[in-house]
Amino acid sequence: MIGRLSARTCLITGSSSGLGRAIAQRFAGEGANIVCADLSPKAGALLPGEDARPTHEVIAAQGGKATFVKCDVSEPEHFKAAVATAVKEFGRLDVLVNNAGISYEARRGFRQMHETDLNEFDDTLRVNVRGVFLGCKYAVEQMLTQTPKFGSDRGWIINIASVLSFGGMPGSISYVASKGAVMQMTKTIALEYASKGIEKHQHCNAICPGFTMTTLLGPLLEEDGKSQLEEISAKHPLGGIGKPEDIAKAAVFLASDDAAWVTGIPLPVDGGYLAR
Repeated sequence: MIGRLSARTCLITGSSSGLGRAIAQRFAGEGANIVCADLSPKAGALLPGEDARPTHEVIAAQGGKATFVKCDVSEPEHFKAAVATAVKEFGRLDVLVNNAGISYEARRGFRQMHETDLNEFDDTLRVNVRGVFLGCKYAVEQMLTQTPKFGSDRGWIINIASVLSFGGMPGSISYVASKGAVMQMTKTIALEYASKGIEKHQHCNAICPGFTMTTLLGPLLEEDGKSQLEEISAKHPLGGIGKPEDIAKAAVFLASDDAAWVTGIPLPVDGGYLAR
């Protein structure tokens, strides 16, 4: 396939469902080689009407190139193996999308800070912060060994943060803390690797989704959460809740030559949520 990401090799974590699945499919449609990384290839919690086949199988059926590697993003050896898989299968690693994340708030509803379980707090930071750090660490190590293939760029990292990276939200201390950390790590990594020699640029950016229609909305998708979902929808000036494809389109931009002079940004894709 020929597209904006033609011949780029992209490693995407949390690719079995939600935003990761949408990003993987969109990247493949733009000509990228895809390494799907997740705890299981089996499609995770799906919304009504979604294809139940594993993401890499869906991509292959559509004529794309994709493989799967099991990866617990909080485990260094798992992430090393994921990067090694990209190199083994496709010869290099050009793009990393750190998408994998968890939200206990999505599973059991909101809780005030003093009611937050310590294990849940630690677990959230283990996946959402440590996982992003490990991904960036091992991806950058690999990218620094590679000869630039696309102009003066050695690689692209896209971290999935959140509109909650910019401010608090009552009842979600663990998730908010983790996404704030992701945004600041993104800026620091961008500064460290923007210029490793004239022809060794590495990009690191973050996408900050607004409330998006994935199973991470959890209780809000149930009948009891309908009124709260409507209330949140009204806070997006463009109306409604975002779709995974909205995030995927922004990710294509940040992984492409169109973002050649873009690094260190937290890009809101939020229907105007942060403009209020």
